[in-house]
Amino acid sequence: MSSLSLFQRIVIRCGLTSCRSMEKQPVKIMVTGAAGQIGYALVPMIARGVMLGSDQPVILHLLDIPPAAEALNGVKMELIDAAFPLLKGVVATTNVEEACGGVNIAIMVGGFPRQEGMERKDVMSKNVSIYKAQASALEQYAAADCKVLVVANPANTNALILKEFAPSIPAKNITCLTRLDHNRALGRIAQRLNIHVSDVKNVIIWGNHSSTQYPDANHAAVITQAGENSVKELVADDKWLHDEFISFVQQRGAAIIKARKLSSALSAASAACDHIHDWVLGTPKGTWTSMGVCSDGSYGVSPGLIYSFPVTCNKGDWSIVQGLRIDEPSRARMDATAKELIEEKTLAYSCLD
Repeated sequence: MSSLSLFQRIVIRCGLTSCRSMEKQPVKIMVTGAAGQIGYALVPMIARGVMLGSDQPVILHLLDIPPAAEALNGVKMELIDAAFPLLKGVVATTNVEEACGGVNIAIMVGGFPRQEGMERKDVMSKNVSIYKAQASALEQYAAADCKVLVVANPANTNALILKEFAPSIPAKNITCLTRLDHNRALGRIAQRLNIHVSDVKNVIIWGNHSSTQYPDANHAAVITQAGENSVKELVADDKWLHDEFISFVQQRGAAIIKARKLSSALSAASAACDHIHDWVLGTPKGTWTSMGVCSDGSYGVSPGLIYSFPVTCNKGDWSIVQGLRIDEPSRARMDATAKELIEEKTLAYSCLD
């Protein structure tokens, strides 16, 4: 395998005039649960260049369970019919080893959803089994520098299990999706201030991708022609920021299910693209994003937990933003969501036993 990192392979440019027209090598991207709603929304975004840029060819590896094989083949047919110039190949399979073969990026959308009458431990047991098996396949067959994004819930704990059972994959290469919550927070502030969402930056999602997550606007800013202004000062309503805003982001997924009678798909797919795009190609200067990553003990979070932090990304690596002032109400919320993650971890390990 090439000694170049994924980032280097994606952004490398030949300095010689005769080489400038050379096309980049395709990046292999696996999507599990690819026949489902999120997968169906996600794969055309990847094929169009939303995730890795308009000049990066891709090969898609689509995985789903055997009962979805026919639908999965239909997704492959549509990808071919769409004639995406960047799409250099499609593998559609129900075999996890085949799907993982040589992949540089793995987006884990597939999981076992909670069904009516099921206990929490039953759902956790199903997902522990799925992610333990997929971890083994990734470790054996994926590229050594494979970057993993877990989307399926419970996303943080699924990512934790994957990390535990794929020890040769660097812990920094295993993440979970909280960018959807991050984007929801940006959108809500933009609505409140009647500005464009691209003018808002540096919200934070702390903790678990669940209703205990802490959407934090204390450090967020609005970009204006005159410079940057604090969201806190512009909103000028602490009750809204500490109550309605937080509950809005925490409950947005449930509100979408109530409206659509289905869970978030388009926005989740878009957030997955945003997550990988920033991770691989970098966050803009002075801007951070939210990612569920392996805690190193920052901000008093137990090391080893997959916890959402504010991060900056550069050359394919992420770094937790340090030195942010944490007030007492924030500390309490951050600790509460960490406590839930510790409880989930304990439950997941009991399922292994």
